[in-house]
Amino acid sequence: MACGKLEIDILNTIWTLTAECEERDISIQDVVDSLAANGVERAYTTIKTVMDRLTLKSILVRYKVGKKFFYRAAMNKREMAQDALNTVAEQFFDNDYAKMMKFIETEHSGILV
Repeated sequence: MACGKLEIDILNTIWTLTAECEERDISIQDVVDSLAANGVERAYTTIKTVMDRLTLKSILVRYKVGKKFFYRAAMNKREMAQDALNTVAEQFFDNDYAKMMKFIETEHSGILV
């Protein structure tokens, strides 16, 4: 599943916030505050719109406790990375992972650690 920069920033924030406690309820305000603390200033409404879009993509799960909505990531970071690699392999390399790895080695030699 392809994601934009702000979507990835939001997902990384949620993964970080839930790293110590997977059951933590994450609100939009939690994400806004965490992003701001890391130098990403965005309006509450912008974050809400993007988080709702991630929910429609089934990347986030939204649930209600009392009168307030909270969010959780549907996949952990490893699962999301695997999904992204599978998508790239399918779209650009006919599911040939060896061809994809060769491309990475050729195009990014000296960059990989």
